[in-house]
Amino acid sequence: MAYRHVTSNGKEYIAHRPQAYGRSVMAASGHPLATQAAMRILEKGGNAIDAGVAAGICINVLLADFTSFLGVAPIIMFLKKENRVVSIDGLGRWPKAASAEWFRSNCGGEVPPGVKRTVTPAAADAWLTALERYGTMRFANVAADAIDLAEKGFAMYPVLHDHLSDQADAYLRWEETRKIYFRDGKVKPLGELIFFKDLAETMKRMARAEEASGGGRAAGVGAARDEIFKGETAKRIAGYVQENGGLLTLADLEEAHVREEAPVSTSYHGYDVYACGPWCQGPVIPATLNLLATIDMAALGHNSPEYLHRFLTAMDLSFADRERYYGDPEFIKVPLEGILSRSYAEERAKLLARADAFGEMAPAGDPWAHQEAAAAGQNGTPLHPETAASAGGPAQDTSYCTVIDSEGNAFSATPSDPTTDTPIIPGVGCAVSSRGSQSWLDEGHPSVVAPGKRPRLTPNPALAIRNGEIFMTFGTPGGDVQPQSMIQVFLNVVDFGMPPQAAVEAPRVSSYNFPNSFWPHAYSPGRTIAEARICRESGDALRERCYQLEEVPDFARTLGSVCCIVRDPETGILMGGADLRRASHAAGW
Repeated sequence: MAYRHVTSNGKEYIAHRPQAYGRSVMAASGHPLATQAAMRILEKGGNAIDAGVAAGICINVLLADFTSFLGVAPIIMFLKKENRVVSIDGLGRWPKAASAEWFRSNCGGEVPPGVKRTVTPAAADAWLTALERYGTMRFANVAADAIDLAEKGFAMYPVLHDHLSDQADAYLRWEETRKIYFRDGKVKPLGELIFFKDLAETMKRMARAEEASGGGRAAGVGAARDEIFKGETAKRIAGYVQENGGLLTLADLEEAHVREEAPVSTSYHGYDVYACGPWCQGPVIPATLNLLATIDMAALGHNSPEYLHRFLTAMDLSFADRERYYGDPEFIKVPLEGILSRSYAEERAKLLARADAFGEMAPAGDPWAHQEAAAAGQNGTPLHPETAASAGGPAQDTSYCTVIDSEGNAFSATPSDPTTDTPIIPGVGCAVSSRGSQSWLDEGHPSVVAPGKRPRLTPNPALAIRNGEIFMTFGTPGGDVQPQSMIQVFLNVVDFGMPPQAAVEAPRVSSYNFPNSFWPHAYSPGRTIAEARICRESGDALRERCYQLEEVPDFARTLGSVCCIVRDPETGILMGGADLRRASHAAGW
């Protein structure tokens, strides 16, 4: 069934799901039960942070193929009373014993699947840090639904079944994963209950530690966290990793903690857009919007050949700078001021007028020349990626959850870390972050492996403010596709006036004209994918511009699965967008 939406300028857009509306609250996530868990917390008086954490922990159960409770979970929040946007990195660090040389000497120059690519767990730490500092509830309250789902089970659903079937060989190599999802070597059928009893028990240990703390709410949440990093769970994690040849130790766990940081931002046509820092690909969003702000994108026509060419060119420019400069700013100097400056955008935007596609990774710019403390050459020598024999498939991991409450607070998070490339730990019930897969072994690369260093993360939630009020939260799974899909949805809303459900369903394109963020960093020069709806109308024109265009089916999961919430600045009405490319769901009141 099609739902027609007519915007204020008379444009008509089609969606296949009804637009979700709410007068006071709205939640959206990668699974209906996680969205429902957020709504239940809001009904009990929790704020957006309480509800967002509840949804995120449920996602770690319901989408344990895509995410992990001990994986990664970058978070960005708008705190209305403080009129402040804050981010939590939700990202682990390499063990102290890790180095590029260790992998060259002990792993044949590979970052192999399994616990050797394990970094310190961060998702649970991110959830608890957000809850302790900005929530109002206890861990046991917000984790109750997740514990129930893990202990009593949830039904195998189509997206999960399809993903497990597609990646069966990868999942079957891990014993604990086989026990949970498979029977006689085949994925359990649709509708059969899936259990995570060890994970339920891990969360119960945390709740017992919280109850036994004897202090106030913050002390209790801290005690729940300590169970992961200093208690019985920590011992089980370190013991398993060490027994299986990994580097993570109990000392690494005891010293681990996520960081709260100021976000990066830009202004696009009066909307202040916020993203996470250069330890992830977050700055790609404001940097690309700065480039596109030099053009009247709306005048080009939605998904016209010229519109798509300018968009893809801008993305390629931003990804070239990502490859050249982004990394953990505690270890390298990142020219962030220059990358996000208007003068740099104006200089780089001259390349948007080129007639054809780049055909290979775009040239990086010189953002050092556009900030006060120039320090050219801080990131080693320019990188020239080698063409891979096979470009590999897109990332099949990650999810997203977001909440806006009646006070105007907003929560936006992108949990991740799949169980395809690393085992579920017996007695713990989930995998520990394998995000080391997003590091390099090339000494000249800004994200080369180093002790205590954060890999350059792909998950990157975002939000936008207008006139001091939350306007939009948005995020998606999809690896390198994430900022591309997020920007397209944002432009659909801001430049074309689409309601969010139509905006997330509109057809999309993505460039792969750069090394993939996941090991082994496959690179296929010029590669671009587009949904069939785009290829039918603009495909020939793009190919004439030398794009190596690959057509994928409409609503392909390879183009991400964006969830978003938009607040109407005039009425205050909240609207949720839930991408039908996966199992996303939005609900409001």
